[in-house]
Amino acid sequence: MKRKILLNINDEDYEVEIDPNRLLVDVIREDIGLTGTKKGCEIGVCGACTVLMDGKLVSSCLMLAIYAAGKKITTIEGLFKNGELHPLQKAFLDYGSFQCGFCTPGMVLASKAILEENPHPTEHEIREGLNGNLCRCTGYAKVVEAIQAVAGK
Repeated sequence: MKRKILLNINDEDYEVEIDPNRLLVDVIREDIGLTGTKKGCEIGVCGACTVLMDGKLVSSCLMLAIYAAGKKITTIEGLFKNGELHPLQKAFLDYGSFQCGFCTPGMVLASKAILEENPHPTEHEIREGLNGNLCRCTGYAKVVEAIQAVAGK
């Protein structure tokens, strides 16, 4: 039996009627239409489905949407404000920190979480913070450089 829930995504409220077993990634992509959140491994290890929930990293492929009701969710689309890229999004562009782009939304959100927890992380701390995000293309060096640039290192 479907249930109505209210999701706050990128500071907008969305009322959706869903089956209780729907995953958050599916609701974000299919019902809300925000396709920056990707479906990758579907077991929570690749980071492609990463969103921020109340400021914390969450694998949306592992979370039932019903448990996200009442939480503040941020997707990659939520970082773009007033027609301007977030400093991390800009740094990823400036440093060429992506190739195919599939992992980029999750990487940027993980980077945001890293910098919110520690505004001046070491390279080791950055690499540790990216641990849950897989990239087959970049080798991570330019990702780390972009994060360091935003951190002012």
